[in-house]
Amino acid sequence: MRKAILLFFVISLSCEMAFAQKQKVSFKDSLDQKFDLSDWVLTANGFIPIPSFITEPALGGFGGALFAIFVDPNTPYRDSVDGKEIITRAKPNIYGAGGAMTVNGTWVLGAAAGGVIKKWRSNYRIFTGYADVNLEFYREVENVGEKQFEFNIRTIPISGQLIKQFGRSDWYAGLNYLFLKTELGRTNSEFHEPKDVESIISRPGILVEYDSRDNIFTPDRGFRWNTLLSSSAEWLGSDYAYNSINTAAYWWIPISHNVISGFRAEFQNLWGDAPFFMLPYISMRGIPVARYQGNTIGLGETEWRWDFNSRFSVVGFGGAGKAVLDGDSWGDASWKVSGGAGGRYLIARKLKLRMGIDVARGPEQWAYYFVFGTSWVR
Repeated sequence: MRKAILLFFVISLSCEMAFAQKQKVSFKDSLDQKFDLSDWVLTANGFIPIPSFITEPALGGFGGALFAIFVDPNTPYRDSVDGKEIITRAKPNIYGAGGAMTVNGTWVLGAAAGGVIKKWRSNYRIFTGYADVNLEFYREVENVGEKQFEFNIRTIPISGQLIKQFGRSDWYAGLNYLFLKTELGRTNSEFHEPKDVESIISRPGILVEYDSRDNIFTPDRGFRWNTLLSSSAEWLGSDYAYNSINTAAYWWIPISHNVISGFRAEFQNLWGDAPFFMLPYISMRGIPVARYQGNTIGLGETEWRWDFNSRFSVVGFGGAGKAVLDGDSWGDASWKVSGGAGGRYLIARKLKLRMGIDVARGPEQWAYYFVFGTSWVR
């Protein structure tokens, strides 16, 4: 399977490169003659190949991934107001597919699409795939202390959302849906109930969003806020009945023409009968996935980027979060702090897309991450 995935992308990339050469597409930017994929993506219908190492500590610390990201820019909206033409931006359509594998036996295949339905002035997202994940979870055990549990989770996720713009504003609202068919591999029976072995989650939700970012890939300015109120419903076939609210805010402020500050705040709360693997967790660079879970999550983070020339940037970031399980108090939980630094390269100037690597330190260990666009994606 791994060889088949690799062969598919090698063949696809070779075909695209041949097409680009036939069409005389340049891989150098017309302004500074530096390596740039803007024309490749915009004029040759090319994709951005993203071979990457997986460095997530919760997945074994090392692995490989290969994804292809296609970017299809949309023409702007043109509206007439009092006889004057008003031109506003339209987000690009983005399509992606790929696979990944790590040293702890985890492997994933997935495909996603997101874009604009201009006639409705709406945005959509769709994702599906298959994942066979070996993941560690942690809990406090009476008279023992913190204990680590290992699980194999095989799941088929299907998610989608459709949100519509309010008039010509930056406000959107619509529907979100998540379907998960999950099989839980053996491990410690003291940690889960029998119904956790095979389960279905069917979770509709209502999403409200505000988005004034100047760019969806690597913003320099703007504000984004979204809130999702969802409910796993038995009447839709779910094996669990629970509710959750997730809200997040991101703010980018240019301090000068080449220094950008960013701020992030998130809050999540889940109540009801939910499987342990669906509990929210602190998601920050330097902290392994699902390392700190809770029914209530709160976190704050800041990131600063210095563009020291037209192509290269350095970033520094840091933050803290809390995870509180049901029955515990917010005041008794400790803050988990992480931070680090990294570098970026402007890989597609016309898209304002930067890519790079971050190195971070959390409460227990170091980790590094390959970054495509912004690290804050939700």
